Amino acid sequence: MLDERIARFPPRTSKTISYRESGAGQSLVLLHGIGSSSASWLCQLESLKGYRLIAWDAPGYGESEFLPAASPRASDYALALHEFLERLLLKDVVLVGNSLGCLMATAYAAAHPERVRSMVLLGPAGGYGALPDREEKLRGRLQQLEELGPEGLARERSPTLVAKGSPPFALELVRWSQRRIRPQGYRQAAHCLAHGRLAEDARKFAKKVVIACGSEDLVTPEASCKPLAAAFPRAEYRTLPGIGHAPHVEAPELINPLIAGFVPR
Repeated sequence: MLDERIARFPPRTSKTISYRESGAGQSLVLLHGIGSSSASWLCQLESLKGYRLIAWDAPGYGESEFLPAASPRASDYALALHEFLERLLLKDVVLVGNSLGCLMATAYAAAHPERVRSMVLLGPAGGYGALPDREEKLRGRLQQLEELGPEGLARERSPTLVAKGSPPFALELVRWSQRRIRPQGYRQAAHCLAHGRLAEDARKFAKKVVIACGSEDLVTPEASCKPLAAAFPRAEYRTLPGIGHAPHVEAPELINPLIAGFVPR
């Protein structure tokens, strides 16, 4: 059943990047997290009407090509996103990110504020760049990948990404993406996360931003999300009661109206 639903939005390819698309209207560009994929936005592709939704597979994910650098930074993903949007002739977008996708979105918005109307950031990962133990955190994540592999990550890590009591579908979709990660792409993204500094880029983007974090998020808890919201000149912060790290998967009935209420059709 899940495979059939995802198959309704087959991946397309624009040179180096694969993506899924639905709808028409104001363009919303959906950016997934480190253990995820374009398919994680299934509930938005299906039900968020009145917009053109473009869910990319970040470099090294889905059918997208790897970045040339072994240890890329957020700026490298921002450049890949810029080239992707250029090919699609998109110069006025709203960026919607989850987790590491928020780090990439903010890097792009800081570099090209004239092309970004606003942003919706869900459970943003701020990066470890300012932390003294960033290399240790990176080694731990890479070791976990080597020990478990994609299938093991899907089995062991996915349950920590959704809140207890979430619909079974949420865990199923999170696992669907996680078991399909490509190790090289995951390693590159882990380096991006380890050296990321979202708060520094946030200060460079003066347009409206909504940051929403689940009260049950164990990966990027509210204690880490609220300071990120404070780093933006014009950010609004919202708590999502009872939700974990994948709000768009766990509670599309909350997230889709949140987006629609923030972004005019």
